[in-house]
Amino acid sequence: MSEHVDTDDVCNTSRRNLMKGTGLAVAAISMIPAVTATGAFAQSPAWDKVFPKSENVDHQKVSFKNRYGITIAGDLYLPKNRGSQPLAALAVAGPFGAVKEQSSGLYAQTMAERGFAALAFDPSFTGESGGEPRNVASPDINTEDFSAAVDYLGLQPTIDRERIGVIGICGWGGMALNAVAADKRVKAVVASTMYDMTRLMSKGYNDSVTQEQRTQTLEQLSRQRWADAEKNGPAYQPPYNVLKGGEAQFLVDYHDYYMTPRGYHPRAVNSGNAWTQTTPLSFMNMPILTYIAEISPRPLLLIHGENAHSRYFSETAFAAAAEPKELMIIPNANHTDLYDRMDKIPFDRIAKFFGQHLA
Repeated sequence: MSEHVDTDDVCNTSRRNLMKGTGLAVAAISMIPAVTATGAFAQSPAWDKVFPKSENVDHQKVSFKNRYGITIAGDLYLPKNRGSQPLAALAVAGPFGAVKEQSSGLYAQTMAERGFAALAFDPSFTGESGGEPRNVASPDINTEDFSAAVDYLGLQPTIDRERIGVIGICGWGGMALNAVAADKRVKAVVASTMYDMTRLMSKGYNDSVTQEQRTQTLEQLSRQRWADAEKNGPAYQPPYNVLKGGEAQFLVDYHDYYMTPRGYHPRAVNSGNAWTQTTPLSFMNMPILTYIAEISPRPLLLIHGENAHSRYFSETAFAAAAEPKELMIIPNANHTDLYDRMDKIPFDRIAKFFGQHLA
């Protein structure tokens, strides 16, 4: 089962600082300090991803607008040997606080190697996508971003609009499930190492936040709105997550991905930037998995690491979902292993899942 994280312990760690003064522990969306870009990004500025470019895939930058008029930036990956028939397609996003040059791009390129058209995109207000102010999240608008990606895919002549699926990673896994529950055009969905950000922000890890703490959080966030209004712009949290020793292991794991050559990208919120202080407000009263059962009769595949602190999010989502559904637990994997560890991410199973259900 999932690791229990004591609220007081988390509040003593730097990843908790996105919610500084709010009484909540939200490590998944915390900010970490900027470092000099190293590794793949620094070595290959023309290829701005943290993973190697596949010789078997064509790549192009694209953009499209969501229903709110925000321009979404994406990377479209197509198999080189794709023939003349329209392809099944996938919209991919995540993790929460990441950009398309990180995990979602890796997933998209890998699925393109397996014969799918795959679109990795930056959610509104982040990365290369539009939206002001910068680095704010919304359970509504970011759910809409997935449907806007489906809009785009369905208009491409190389794509069969009746064969579109969705992959959501980490916090965007929850957004993906919310989007697919409402958007009946999507034929199948995979959520990998999924977080339900509305549950986390409103209840803390393992639902440990008390009603008193929740009320205190909302009081502080509400008053922050006045401070932002007076300055005509949002306050941001400072860069965080300089490890000082004694942090919970999952915080070390996040640092190992976002702050090292393995996954660092200068546009990622979690790689030295910051969410607005009031980002949690819209998440507090909007449980995005309320209608998860309405994904059915379309198939759902949840994938999570055996040792992930976040495993309980997928387990409870699986219990609430309707058939057909599958929960795949990856042995000896933690939360961030499913961001980029090619020996851990079950790409063969994902390809088989979509190959069957987008046929």
